[in-house]
Amino acid sequence: MLQYILQRILLFIPTLLVITLIAFGLTRLAPGDPAAVKAGVGAEGTLSARNVMSQETFELWRKQMHLDRPIVEQYVLWLADIARLDFGVSFIDNRPVLEKIAERLPVTLVMNIAAVALAYLVAIPLGVYSAIRSGSILDRLSTVVLFALYSLPSFWVATIALTFVCNPEFVYLFPSHGLTSYRFDFLSTSEKLADVLWHLALPMAVYTYGSFAFISRQMRSAMLETIRQDFIRTARAKGLSERRVVFVHAMRNSLIPIVTLLAGILPGLVGGSVIVETIFSIPGMGELSYRALVARDYPMVMAIFTLSAVLTLIGILLSDILYSVVDPRISYGKRTS
Repeated sequence: MLQYILQRILLFIPTLLVITLIAFGLTRLAPGDPAAVKAGVGAEGTLSARNVMSQETFELWRKQMHLDRPIVEQYVLWLADIARLDFGVSFIDNRPVLEKIAERLPVTLVMNIAAVALAYLVAIPLGVYSAIRSGSILDRLSTVVLFALYSLPSFWVATIALTFVCNPEFVYLFPSHGLTSYRFDFLSTSEKLADVLWHLALPMAVYTYGSFAFISRQMRSAMLETIRQDFIRTARAKGLSERRVVFVHAMRNSLIPIVTLLAGILPGLVGGSVIVETIFSIPGMGELSYRALVARDYPMVMAIFTLSAVLTLIGILLSDILYSVVDPRISYGKRTS
């Protein structure tokens, strides 16, 4: 196992280099000079009225961003900065990119971890029950409801929720924006926790329902395939209880495709949900990514892209390791004779 992990980590190095090359190339292929975007230079090459500066200052910006160097040297210098965790400064407010990410990341982490935990805790038992009661009324009803949920776009659901359950003209059950109320500083500790949960309830519901429906259907399909295998028939023939057959033998083997889904979770922990965070005005990584794209904040976009790529590789490695936990028959080392 340790040898396999080391091999995969070494394999990540060229993969990460290719990803960083793509990220760097996309920003350089975009129309306009990054320094010109930051300075507010127009298409005709002149400075806009709101950003009047000397040519010396503009050239100094280009030098600080290494834009006066050949493209290959720019890439090497950018890699060296990343190795030092120096992602530069944001074009929007000249603050360090890593500092802005550190401010937004805790909110996105809490939301994503809670969403993943909620989706798995509800979806897996429902998928197992639907599989062992395949064809029942509850199975058919849950199938229709879950497919309907999965087909609903999150931006539409969020807009409808804001209109009907966050509007005093209809029903005001949840706040429409932010994480806290205006009187948050005057609340006790328990009241602060309740206030944050109240603000997060609706965004979390919008954020979770799609994953909940997808994971549940994946678990049902995996369970249906597993309980038809010969080893399940053998376990039942040996006289094992139905509970043990389902939850020890069938469910454990059915978790392998569910574990595969974990590879895509870690990037989401950093990327966040652009739609949910923007619609509900939640100061997380999703909103930060959206603002960076709109403002063409190249350092911020490249930092988020690179961090998401690294977490994707880590997620794939964790999924491979969890395979052996779910199914001990999987071996990553060479078998000795």
